[in-house]
Amino acid sequence: MPLALSDVRQGDRVSSAPMMQAFLAHTKCPPPYVDRFTCPPPSGPGGFFTFGGLRLYGRVTAGAVSPTCVDAPPSIDSRLSLGSRSVTLPFDPTEVIDNLRLEKYLPAVSSARSSISDGNSISRRGYYALRPLLPVPVRRILQRAALKHWAKIPFPAWPVDTTVENLIRQLWTIVLKASGEAQVPFIWFWPKGFDACAVMTHDVETGAGQDFCYTMLELEKEYGIRSSFELIPEERYQISADLVTAIREAGAEVCIHGLNHDDKLFSSEQVFRTRAAKINQYAHTLGAHGFRSPVMYRNPAWYDAFTFSYDMSLPNVAHLDPQRGGCCTVFPFFIGDIVELPLTTVQDYPLYNILRSNPLEMWTRQMDTILREHGLVSFIIHPDYTTEPARLTLYRELLGVLKRLGAQKNVWLALPGEVDQWWRQRNNMVLSQVNGKWIIRGDGSHRAVIAHARIEDGTVRYSTE
Repeated sequence: MPLALSDVRQGDRVSSAPMMQAFLAHTKCPPPYVDRFTCPPPSGPGGFFTFGGLRLYGRVTAGAVSPTCVDAPPSIDSRLSLGSRSVTLPFDPTEVIDNLRLEKYLPAVSSARSSISDGNSISRRGYYALRPLLPVPVRRILQRAALKHWAKIPFPAWPVDTTVENLIRQLWTIVLKASGEAQVPFIWFWPKGFDACAVMTHDVETGAGQDFCYTMLELEKEYGIRSSFELIPEERYQISADLVTAIREAGAEVCIHGLNHDDKLFSSEQVFRTRAAKINQYAHTLGAHGFRSPVMYRNPAWYDAFTFSYDMSLPNVAHLDPQRGGCCTVFPFFIGDIVELPLTTVQDYPLYNILRSNPLEMWTRQMDTILREHGLVSFIIHPDYTTEPARLTLYRELLGVLKRLGAQKNVWLALPGEVDQWWRQRNNMVLSQVNGKWIIRGDGSHRAVIAHARIEDGTVRYSTE
């Protein structure tokens, strides 16, 4: 039964389907399109299951789940009820999406745990205690040994996981079938109709790396790329006021990279909150609005202690990171009041020292997947590891690729802070129908574009006006 026009005119009201809130926040589809969706309260323990061929993690209203990540989890497709006036889902999509984004599935992926990612393990504490005394080649051997089983991790999918986006498409299919309409409008993901977005970031880990930032800035100026520089406030080096000025004069951004780049920031909640208070003070002094945790260690449940506007500490898939997991999405999302900008490509260090393969081939492979999803391509390139001529040449090649993406593929080459601002504005926009015409209301709506989702050849496809 098609959705009545009188229903759609109330496009700025809150949906009566709370389990669809993650879908609505991501798509900015008018809420009345999901008002007929219901979900009985899920019960029992969470586990892996399949829906529409997707491997998901959470609780279900009926049917079985697998307590561990197996090749063929139970399917709950038959539990979906799609009637002429209502849709009953066998799981809560918002709960499942949160489970993926916030890595709540990790206890069920036993092979994703390793001693190096366990903050209380003797091996990790011993490694970090001896790390200053170990030659760099020895550190790399130990790191490769700790990560040697990375290719056997069953979930998330390597090298890019788009489970959240795939689930959104499954939900779009149900929305379109339930509405009876050929296409359903939503607010496009990026401003001015950009097809995707890309950001460049630099974690500055040493004094030598800080000195090399000037070279990075000059090279980026040549290619018209602006970036963010994540600086360490204590112990590693004294933050250069001249560099901060140079970064800002180049139109780039300054962010905070932990407190002192040891392994203890997330060792306990008390330690984290004590350090977070100092980190917030440094951010205020430097006028920094973004944060990335050292070594990508993270615990989103504690992020309320931060005063940052955005964070960049969650990888899309973390097979090659000491803390395994991954947020399974290539789009920004909210963690409380903080906008999370996930890292969606493999950072340079493991490419150089763990995979030891052609970095540009891997980055191109990942970019192709992310661009197909219209998502966020995000990089970490350390100035500390770019000082060698061969790696500086590689970085120049990567900048050339990004410049071509911007010119030929309609990719928005943005700063992390600009993505943060846009995602907040888009989150507060409303798509309404007035006199038969769809309009977008809200701050920044002059940059927003109306898009449509439709089913074409059995696949959900997007188009922009």
